[in-house]
Amino acid sequence: MMRPMLMAGAVLGMASGLSACVGSFDPETDASSPLAPRVQALVDANRTYPRWEDFPRSSEPVPPAAQVAQQVNTLRATGGALANEVSTLQWQNSDPAALEREVAARVAATPVSPDAARTAAELDAYAQSLRDRAKAPPPVGRTSTPQPQPAPQ
Repeated sequence: MMRPMLMAGAVLGMASGLSACVGSFDPETDASSPLAPRVQALVDANRTYPRWEDFPRSSEPVPPAAQVAQQVNTLRATGGALANEVSTLQWQNSDPAALEREVAARVAATPVSPDAARTAAELDAYAQSLRDRAKAPPPVGRTSTPQPQPAPQ
């Protein structure tokens, strides 16, 4: 009893959802718009566009199925050969300490700009000087009531 009601509800829900889309495929131009005649003329002129007949034909003929099959098989063979080459590569380093020394030697051999050659202490001091410069100055002293001015004599 409950199952047929659920099915009926689901069908009704899907039908109402699809009916909401029906109007979007046949839009109408707002007649009160000053551009309405121009928009409608453009829509009417291009109602059937694009058509396959309007596209230029390729100057090359479509390759025969045997040629396409041969190219697919060639791609599969070269892909298999590449997979075999990749499988022979050694992707893991057996001596991490040697790799570390090699990388450190390459980094040490690379010239460094004097501007970039700063110690951690110099960088911390520079950052602190920037923070100190970024602090707002103290507020200007103000009094809540104006001071009486002596009368000129």
